[in-house]
Amino acid sequence: MTHPTSKLRPQRREFLKGLGAASAAVAGATTLPGKALATVSEKKPRYGMLIDTRRCVGCHACSVSCRAENKVPMKKHRSWVESLERGTFPDVTLNFVPRLCNQCSEPPCVAICPEENATYIRDDGIVVIDPETCVGCKRCVRACPYNARFMNPDTGAADKCDFCIDRLTQGMEPACVASCFNKARIFGDLNDPDSAISRMIATNTVSVLHPDEGTKPNVFYIGLDEVDENDIRPPEQYLRITTQRKQNLRR
Repeated sequence: MTHPTSKLRPQRREFLKGLGAASAAVAGATTLPGKALATVSEKKPRYGMLIDTRRCVGCHACSVSCRAENKVPMKKHRSWVESLERGTFPDVTLNFVPRLCNQCSEPPCVAICPEENATYIRDDGIVVIDPETCVGCKRCVRACPYNARFMNPDTGAADKCDFCIDRLTQGMEPACVASCFNKARIFGDLNDPDSAISRMIATNTVSVLHPDEGTKPNVFYIGLDEVDENDIRPPEQYLRITTQRKQNLRR
């Protein structure tokens, strides 16, 4: 199947791949915390995100700002927040788990894509989708172990979080990070030991979602409480998981 705009593919791919390099070359450009935008002479950045669930209050500012910034269609989500209520009365807790694409170093979505460069890993580690090359086969959507991809009804292509690459080229943080008033999200260069995200990972116990999948996520969590309704627990212990997405999409 050939996309009607296939003649534009090479230019678009080169444009996307060159976004990071172009921004780094701009003299005096505003940089992200921890020197996230590297110059040509420095080691290439590898972007990641750290989410401190201890600071998340479930305000959903991240998902709202993501929707506005990326024009996400209604009932679709690039970023969302799950709430977990659990315990035995009166010792009941409420925790929040923000979710997004994990920007995996070994993403199954890229490996399964039948169209060359419809989805690929940029030099800075961000997994992106070229909507002009995507043929809409949905294989990547089904392959993602985090259910972070969806089919965009406006473009007919797969869609997901890309760390707001348009904002990165302007030296700004992703919209979800900028809108988090309680600073529960930290974004930066994992290859820079002096970046805020690297320092936090080095001094805290962190975890990732579904480590058994072997995808090597670049989204890390502090205080992650990952549970499932099917987990074995005492019959008197209450557990309720609420998500903005359809419950059967939760993984």
